[in-house]
Amino acid sequence: MSTVFGAIFVFLTIIALHEFGHFAMAKWAGVRVNEFSIGMGPSVWKQKKGETQYSLRALPIGGFVAMEGEEEASDDPRSFNNASVPARMAIVASGAGMNFILAFLAFFLGILLLGYPTTTIGEVMEDRPAAVAGLMPGDKILAVDGQPAEEWEEIAPLLGADGMERVVTIEREGRALEIKVSPQEEEGRFIIGIVPTMEHHVGRALSDGLKSVFGVLGSIKDALAKIFSGEVSPKQLAGPVGVVQIIGQSAAQGFASLLLITGFISANLGFMNLLPIPALDGGKLLFLIIEGIMGRPISPRIEMALSLVGITLLFGLMIYVTIFGDIARIMQS
Repeated sequence: MSTVFGAIFVFLTIIALHEFGHFAMAKWAGVRVNEFSIGMGPSVWKQKKGETQYSLRALPIGGFVAMEGEEEASDDPRSFNNASVPARMAIVASGAGMNFILAFLAFFLGILLLGYPTTTIGEVMEDRPAAVAGLMPGDKILAVDGQPAEEWEEIAPLLGADGMERVVTIEREGRALEIKVSPQEEEGRFIIGIVPTMEHHVGRALSDGLKSVFGVLGSIKDALAKIFSGEVSPKQLAGPVGVVQIIGQSAAQGFASLLLITGFISANLGFMNLLPIPALDGGKLLFLIIEGIMGRPISPRIEMALSLVGITLLFGLMIYVTIFGDIARIMQS
């Protein structure tokens, strides 16, 4: 059940903000918006306010902003086709822009909620080496085998390197103590059974949230390069089924983890949507750039044909990845 609700939460959040980006920029540019919809299929709720109808539809798999003159030419001076090329480019690009903003906010909040581990012990697990050795919550770890440690990231590798006995120097009630601990193997790794206390830093989370967005964009760029070079097979990608599984696993780990996967998927969607492929926003931007250079729009017939090819290729890739990637992995597990 957490998988279903988690997937709906993530998809609706990403879709709603993506479409809101188009909607808000269209309104700002003075373009008439006939309908703003979240979801596809039959309407389950709708209300008209001003010139725009707002609606929720039955299938949470998409959404749209229906602008006057977007699909076919209109004589309305406030239609999309009568807006300037820069205004139309801004409207088209704003959906992906909102995806990047959502990714940053989701990463920031997720990191802030999780916090940063400190060198102070917050929990000692029963019947684990740390408890047997006498380590206690509140102990501050100063060094391991005489090697000073100021960050948890420095402590964890030293304690979990192997099963050899370690001398852990701690500070307890103002006194320095040395306690010998022998890590035990559990699920292929060595542990002593402690959990650090967590600190929450807004400034650091803001910085790491921004770094996370650029990190995801960089990893997507590298992955695409490896796919085109043949180093990575499309079978290794995650399709809709795989994404839902990943969301379910994240939801089971808590709201912070769900926020992190939301950031990851939103950044992915923003990047992929800007690729210059007909039928995607990136393809529409390419057509608008060509129009700006030529001084006239591309023939509607050519644009429609290229968009149809783009949609066919995208759906073909999605089906391929779903069958030979997602479903194949499920059957093998």
